Amino acid sequence: MMLKPNLNELTKLAKDTHIETKKYFVKLKKKTPKNLDYVMQDLHDAEFKKTNCLDCANCCKTTGPLFTSADIERISKHLKQKPQQFIEQYLKVDEDDDYVLQSVPCHFLDSDNTCFIYDVRPKACREFPHTDRKKFNQITDLTLKNIPICPAAYNIVEKMKEKLPL
Repeated sequence: MMLKPNLNELTKLAKDTHIETKKYFVKLKKKTPKNLDYVMQDLHDAEFKKTNCLDCANCCKTTGPLFTSADIERISKHLKQKPQQFIEQYLKVDEDDDYVLQSVPCHFLDSDNTCFIYDVRPKACREFPHTDRKKFNQITDLTLKNIPICPAAYNIVEKMKEKLPL
């Protein structure tokens, strides 16, 4: 099944809807529907029933996750490395003092879009695009950044605007 929207369309669609979506999120914060998290969970689940991330992997190709100390411990153990070795080989500290990948695309992404460390991948990867997060209204800035990266995030937010008109 082809990804809808495809990545070429996504950039334009995300740009075209950015201002509208940003205004919608401002209203959402001012007047959060009581059922927001339930609606978001339903929209997220419905979208990911028909979306296969292996068709895209744009998140792995264009952005890097934040690595928590628990992520570093777990992944380095899996790779049979000391945490410091893992950090030196793959990570750097960003402007927020967080550990992130030294470069993208992700070093652990295979040519078929699978992940070499999928079972122990970082929390940020497991939760991406965060559209099923509790208290969704608190992460709208993050969601705005994820829409141009992830076709599923774009679709979920567009359906959200239909289902919860403000």
